[in-house]
Amino acid sequence: MAEGNKAARDGGGLRFKVRGPRDFYGGLALIAVGIIAIWATGDLGGSRGFAFGPGTAPRMFAILLAFMGALIAIGGLLADGPPIEKFAIKGPAYVVAAILLFACLIRGVSLEYIGVPVNIPGFGLVVSTFVAFMVSIMGSSEMRWTESLLAGIGMTVFCVLLFVYLLALPFQLWPSFL
Repeated sequence: MAEGNKAARDGGGLRFKVRGPRDFYGGLALIAVGIIAIWATGDLGGSRGFAFGPGTAPRMFAILLAFMGALIAIGGLLADGPPIEKFAIKGPAYVVAAILLFACLIRGVSLEYIGVPVNIPGFGLVVSTFVAFMVSIMGSSEMRWTESLLAGIGMTVFCVLLFVYLLALPFQLWPSFL
């Protein structure tokens, strides 16, 4: 009789205890990204014999990502791990804002397609890189202005040397209105 009451309280069935929630839910997220990537590459051709098609490598990496996510999720079920902490939104929000700002500033943007008669001219690689770096670093709680300005200048010089002079990519360096 006691066993019947225990089964009724537990609801029966197969139950898993998540011992490492960060690993378990992170693994599920990796599986989801892998499945989305497999779906997104569905209309790309695969390999035929020994010749790789355009969808072979993306699908192969997506399957590998989903497999690794499954292993991590299983590890979260089997091994104790740290709990999920509060998610900090400030840093990622500043980084996303910096990426969008860089995309708008490098070549310019027109807002006429949303009904706003505003055209922002292109600011070029130098200004866009420096502004994007400074916006992204503002998301850190450890930011210091002097170090950030020097790092921003260094990153801008590095990007100009790499993309314009070493790789010879046709980037506009300075604002188009100068």
